[in-house]
Amino acid sequence: MTHQMHPFHLVTPSPWPILAATSTLMLTSGLVLWMHLKTPMLIYLGLLTLLMTAYQWWRDIIREGTMQGHHTKKVQKGLRYGMILFIMSEVLFFFGFFWAFFFASFNPSHNLGLLWPPKGITPMNPFEVPLLNTMVLLTSGFTVTWAHHSMMEGQRKNSIYALTLTVLLGFYFTALQILEYYEAPFSISDSIYGSTFFIATGFHGLHVMIGTTFLAICLLRQKKSHFTTSHHFGFEAAAWYWHFVDLIWIFLFTSIYWWGS
Repeated sequence: MTHQMHPFHLVTPSPWPILAATSTLMLTSGLVLWMHLKTPMLIYLGLLTLLMTAYQWWRDIIREGTMQGHHTKKVQKGLRYGMILFIMSEVLFFFGFFWAFFFASFNPSHNLGLLWPPKGITPMNPFEVPLLNTMVLLTSGFTVTWAHHSMMEGQRKNSIYALTLTVLLGFYFTALQILEYYEAPFSISDSIYGSTFFIATGFHGLHVMIGTTFLAICLLRQKKSHFTTSHHFGFEAAAWYWHFVDLIWIFLFTSIYWWGS
C-alpha cells in the first residue's frame, strides 16, 4: 500500500468468483436432479465445492484486510454500504413470507374452512418454546452488543466472553427450534398455514445458523488478535446481521406464533 496513490483496493485476479458460480450451478442442478431422479451425488459435489471455495475466498479477504492493510477507511465505507444493502435485500426476502401469511390469514378460503388457523390445524402455544426462543435471541442481542462495546474499548477478554456467550445462545436457539419442529402437531404439507409457517421459521433458522457461524469465526479471529479498537468491520458486519436476525424473530413471534394462533 506504500506505493499506492489512492485509498481504494484494486483486487487482483481471483479464481474464487467463477468457482463459486460454478459450484452454485452444480448445487441447484443437483437439487433438480434429486427432485426428479432421486440422485443426490451432484448435490454433495456442489455443496462440497461451494464450502471449499467460500472458505478460501473468505480466508483471502481476511488476509487482505488484516495482514496486508488493503481495507482502508474508504474501503471499509464501501463494505459497510454493501452490508447494509445485503441486509435490506434480506428484509425484502422475509417480507414476501409475511405477505403470504397475512394474505392467507385475512382472506381464508373455503379450502381452509373460512377459518384461521385452518380447520384441523392445532397451532403451537406461543408461550412455551417460542417464548423461550424469544428470550434466548433477545439475550444474545445484549451479549453481542456487550462484545462490540468491549472491542471498541480495548477490553479483549470481555469481548471474548461476550462473543462466546452469543455463539452458545445461537446454538441453543437452533437446538430448541429442532425440538419444536420434532414436536410440531402439523407439517409443511398441512395447507398454506403449514407451508408459510415452516418456510418462514425455517429460513429464519437457517439465518440463525449462518449468523452463529459468522460470530464463531469472529470469536476465533478475536482470539488471534485480528481486531483492534478502530478496525473490526468483520465483527460489525456479523453484529448487524445478528441484530437483523433478532428483529425478524420478533416479527415472526408476534405475527405467526402469537397473532396467527
